[in-house]
Amino acid sequence: MRDKIALACEKCKSRNYHTTKNKRLHPERVEYKKFCPRCNVQTPHKETK
Repeated sequence: MRDKIALACEKCKSRNYHTTKNKRLHPERVEYKKFCPRCNVQTPHKETK
């Protein structure tokens, strides 16, 4: 039921985080504000394949 997803920074496009989500409850792509160690700032991270 839960699928593994990767979260990528919108500024530098690096994949910093991996998490799971329920595709049935959230079919759209998720977006979270997370800390990017490469940019050294809190940026939006979007779901990638």
